Amino acid sequence: MTEMLETMLQQLQAGLGDRIRRHRLARGELTLELVRDDFLQSCTWLRDVAGFDQLIDICGVDYSEYGEGSWEGERFAVVYHLLGIAHRRRLRLRVFLDEELPIIPSVNGIWPAANWFEREAFDLFGFLFEGHPDLRRILTDYGFVGHPFRKDFPLVGTVEMRYDPDQRRVIYEPTHTEERVVVPRIVRSDEEGRFNARN
Repeated sequence: MTEMLETMLQQLQAGLGDRIRRHRLARGELTLELVRDDFLQSCTWLRDVAGFDQLIDICGVDYSEYGEGSWEGERFAVVYHLLGIAHRRRLRLRVFLDEELPIIPSVNGIWPAANWFEREAFDLFGFLFEGHPDLRRILTDYGFVGHPFRKDFPLVGTVEMRYDPDQRRVIYEPTHTEERVVVPRIVRSDEEGRFNARN
């Protein structure tokens, strides 16, 4: 397995050259960190020449508290998982984004499966995919403020929404949360060997 990955890495390094910032061979997987500038050209080469014809997934990463706060690199990254069907090879790409304006070109024109994955990363992380045909929220409400997968997103909201049958529309109200103490469930056995659950 490692020999196959090392051969694949040499082929990718020969084809992509300086577009590869770093690489990592670990746990039987190859990860390439690519530069943002020529990202679309790199992806086109990976599809047309290297044979990675299928996009499996796109996900976002917020490294702000990674490694107990010891992370020193860029905060945001987009990770792409590719599959080459003919050669049965997998590849992970990682591209770091600018924290102030996390923007990257859309790969929807290269792999059409990217459409909803990019919308999800936009919705949950706030990453902008330049050239995406329909970049809008997919999981949260259109009026939702913020991006819930960012690590600085508040865990307790201030507004909740519900459907009001009298007004026949969705309305927003301040949240009504009450503090509660959660008591762990304790299981004890009695004299006859039966178990009693106590809350």
